[in-house]
Amino acid sequence: MAAQAPETRLFKKVLIANRGEIAVRVIRACRELGIRTVAVFSEADRTALHVRYADEAYCIGAPPPRESYLDYRKILEVARRAQADAIHPGYGFLSEREVFAEACREAGVTFIGPSPEAIHTMGDKQRARQTVKAAGVPVVPGTEPGLSDEALIHAAEHQIGFPVMVKAAAGGGGKGMRIVRSAAELPDALASAHREAENAFGDGTLYLEKLIEGARHIEIQVLGDTHGNIIHLGERECSIQRRHQKLVEESPSPFVDEEMRQRMGEIAVRAARAVNYVNAGTVEFIVDKHKNFYFLEMNTRLQVEHPVTELVTGVDLVKEQLRIAQGRRMEPTQESVRMIGHAIECRINAEDPFNNFLPSIGRVTVHLAPTGPGVRLDSGIYAGYEVTPYYDSMLAKLIVWGARRSQAIRRLSRALSEYRVMGIKTNLPFHQKLVNSHHFISGKFDTGFVEHYFTPTVNTEHLDLESAAIIATLIAHQERQQAAQIVMANERDTSNWKWVGRYERMHR
Repeated sequence: MAAQAPETRLFKKVLIANRGEIAVRVIRACRELGIRTVAVFSEADRTALHVRYADEAYCIGAPPPRESYLDYRKILEVARRAQADAIHPGYGFLSEREVFAEACREAGVTFIGPSPEAIHTMGDKQRARQTVKAAGVPVVPGTEPGLSDEALIHAAEHQIGFPVMVKAAAGGGGKGMRIVRSAAELPDALASAHREAENAFGDGTLYLEKLIEGARHIEIQVLGDTHGNIIHLGERECSIQRRHQKLVEESPSPFVDEEMRQRMGEIAVRAARAVNYVNAGTVEFIVDKHKNFYFLEMNTRLQVEHPVTELVTGVDLVKEQLRIAQGRRMEPTQESVRMIGHAIECRINAEDPFNNFLPSIGRVTVHLAPTGPGVRLDSGIYAGYEVTPYYDSMLAKLIVWGARRSQAIRRLSRALSEYRVMGIKTNLPFHQKLVNSHHFISGKFDTGFVEHYFTPTVNTEHLDLESAAIIATLIAHQERQQAAQIVMANERDTSNWKWVGRYERMHR
C-alpha cells in the first residue's frame, strides 16, 4: 500500500515571534509570497522596524525578554487573536525551545521549524552526540557528562590526553569552558568551571573534550521536507570569532576543497536523517589542520549567517522554510545545488572595539547604508532608532557577493567604508581592519585568530590638536555610556539572546 502524502496547507497569515533584522527578513519573504504578517513587540520596541513593516502588530509585555519575547503563552494568545496560521521563531529566543514547538502543535498553529522531538534530541549536547555517533558521524573524543571530578581527571590522563577542553553540559557561549594543558591545572579548572556553569545556567555539570589545536569552525546548511528529502547546501566558514561568538562568516570556506565539501555534506545529511529532520538546520563541525572534522552540534533553526548561503546558491532559505512548513516539497534538489561565487557576512554590533567590545546603547543619529553591486544589508535600525540594553547587540548584517573571494573582499572593504552609523559605538572599525589583514586575505586563520592576533588600537602618534579634542569628546561620551552598561558587561560575555534563552530554560 502506498504511503499517504503529507497534508499540504496554505498560509494566509504568519506571526513572527522575534524582533530586529531577522523579523524584518521573515516579513519580507512572506510579503513576496503574498502572506500577511503579524509582529509582536515589547514596550521597548514600539517603534522598531519590524513593527512598522508588519501588517499587524501586538505588544506582548515589558522590555525584559522573560516578560515578552520568551513568554510563549503570550505569543500563542496573539496568534489566536490574529488568527495566524503559523509562527516563525527566527533565531534565538524561542527558536530552539521544544516546549514552544509542542505548544504550537497543541494549539493547531504550524511551527515553522523542526519537530519538538528533533529539537529535544539535538538540544542536549550529549544526547545529540550519542545520536549522531550511532549514525556514523565522527565526534570529538571526550567523556559523558555527570562524571565525578576524579573520574574526569582519570579520563583526561589515561583516555583523552592533554590538552583538553572543560565544557558545561547545560550551556554555551564560553560559560563554564576552560582550556587545560596539563594534569596539574585540571582540578582548579574544574572547580572554577563548576561555579561559573552553576551561576550561568543553574547546572554545574561538566564534561571533557579533546582540544583541537588550531581548529576551524565550519558548518553545513541542511534542508529537509516532509516528503523524506534531505539535502545540504554547502558549507560556511565561521572561524572569525570572539569569545566563541561569530563575527564574520563566508561561503565557501577558503579551507575546504570539493572532496572535503562532499564528505562533510554527506555526513551532515546523515546527522539530520538520524532525527528525521524537517525544515532548515545547520550541522556544525570543528575541523583540525589536517582537514579531519568532528561533529560539534546541530542548530535546529535558521542561522544568523544564512544570507551567505543564499547568495552563493540562489536558494531563499526563508521561503523554503515556509514552503516546507506548508507540507510542500522543497524546490532545490541535491543535484540542482551549485555554489557560484563567494559571499562574506559581517555582523554589525553595537559594541566598542577600542574598549574591549563594551556594549553601546543610545539613539542612532545617522544611518547611511552601503549599496551598489553585490551588496546586501539585513538591518533592523534606522536614523532615530533607540538601541536599548535589553537585547542582543547585533544591529545589522552586511553581506557581499563576488565572483571570486578576492573580489568579495574588495567589495566588502568598499561597502564598509561607505557604511555610517553615528550616535552609538559599533564594531565597524574592527571589520574595516579585519578585511585588510593579510591573515584574513590569505585565508590563514582559525578560531583563535581574533584573541591572538587582532587588537584594534587608536594611533595617537601624529594627532593634531583638533583630532585630540575630538577624541577627548568621544571618550567623555563613552564614559557616560559605560556607566549604564558596565553591570551588564560584567554579568556575561555571551550574546543577550542566547543567554536569556538559556537562563529562562534553566529557571522556568
